[in-house]
Amino acid sequence: MLSPTLEAAYEACETVTRDQARNFYYGIRLLPADRRAVLCSVYALARRIDDIGDGDLPAAEKAARLADVRQSVEHLSAGQDAGDPVLTALADAARRYPIPLGAFGELVDGVERDVAMDSSGLRYATFAELVDYCRCVAGSVGRLCLGVFGSRPDPRAAGHADALGIALQQTNVLRDIREDLLHGRVYLPEEDLAHFGVDLRIDDDGVLVDEDGALSALIRHGCRRAQDWYDEGLRLVPLLDRRSAACCLAMSGIYRRLTQRIAADPGAVRDQRLSLSGREKATVAARALAGRAA
Repeated sequence: MLSPTLEAAYEACETVTRDQARNFYYGIRLLPADRRAVLCSVYALARRIDDIGDGDLPAAEKAARLADVRQSVEHLSAGQDAGDPVLTALADAARRYPIPLGAFGELVDGVERDVAMDSSGLRYATFAELVDYCRCVAGSVGRLCLGVFGSRPDPRAAGHADALGIALQQTNVLRDIREDLLHGRVYLPEEDLAHFGVDLRIDDDGVLVDEDGALSALIRHGCRRAQDWYDEGLRLVPLLDRRSAACCLAMSGIYRRLTQRIAADPGAVRDQRLSLSGREKATVAARALAGRAA
């Protein structure tokens, strides 16, 4: 039985997840209560790290706060409890589940690259460089989730979880081209922009320019490539128990369906941030609970 302090810590993490994980919570809520609480503690810290990178603080302050988070996680690895509700819950979770806490350090590494992009104009020259970034900011989360899910013994399980996170992040990149560019960020690899002849810019009406359909062609290519990563990542599902598999299928299914929508109409991302409706997300979750991919 949890102490009142620990119970309150987990409740705080679940509140963060329910309020802010607009896509992931559809899957997380399919888990049994204990694992749901544990995964919420993982999400709450991951969200904290992301929010530092996406916030309005000066780059130096962001760097300092990311360093503080990194140090806090290292203290958890050493068995120290910092008293913060999120860290309190996560410390308990890590004692009971094989959560690879070092993956949070990789997430911090990736968010530090976002901060560098803001301050120094960092760009990704090749797709391989983008994959390395995606592995930090999303593959790490896939491996953290696997620590909560558990799986049948298979040396490939962590690689599949990593690939699924990378797939989701590629969908984010394609969905958020316009929003990222408005904030001075470009994640599309320079080699892809050059290959398709894309001059990535926004016109006077706030719409991404798509001369001769070049940007649309690049986006379709990116969607096909992301699908290959989904195919690899979803090999994890047969290694999971029914409820963990449902969670995995729901979380990935929402992004996979979004990828399919972007591929069918690349022009839709030129002036808006696409998302599925609540009903569509609920349908994906129901299919996942029945063991069917979206």
